[in-house]
Amino acid sequence: MFEQFYAEGEKAMEAAGARIGAALEWKGIVYLDGDLGAGKTTLSRGLIRAKGHQGAVKSPTFTLVEPYEFPGGAIYHFDLYRLLDPEELEFLGIRDYFTPDSLCLIEWPEKGKGVLPSPDLTITIATQGAGRYLSIEGQSAHGVAACQKFYNNRSGATS
Repeated sequence: MFEQFYAEGEKAMEAAGARIGAALEWKGIVYLDGDLGAGKTTLSRGLIRAKGHQGAVKSPTFTLVEPYEFPGGAIYHFDLYRLLDPEELEFLGIRDYFTPDSLCLIEWPEKGKGVLPSPDLTITIATQGAGRYLSIEGQSAHGVAACQKFYNNRSGATS
């Protein structure tokens, strides 16, 4: 399943992130594609805060991963922009993050090609005017079901 929509402004991006997290039931693997400054971290921030995180949500550009622990599971926000070789992920113990109770948000997934598991969703973000154009593609049965839930609840975005 492949869907597209336009989100104008930071609040709309955060709202989209919240809806994506809920649609995924806070579990799965999400690849986030887009240029620098496209809004990948803004989308992630909305998702993480909607789950209940009260503190800052920063881009894990230098740490590669920021964990957010919640009752019943965790959200792991990865930024692989500075990764030089996908094999570096093995030294991080990358496979330990991908559990049935976790949600993994991965910025710059192409940097981990060959090591990362397949995504449930791929979200591509492109700047357009004052907002962002998002393309969301379900890559697994879980991802397709999340796409359907997401698009059945369209408040906060325009098509």
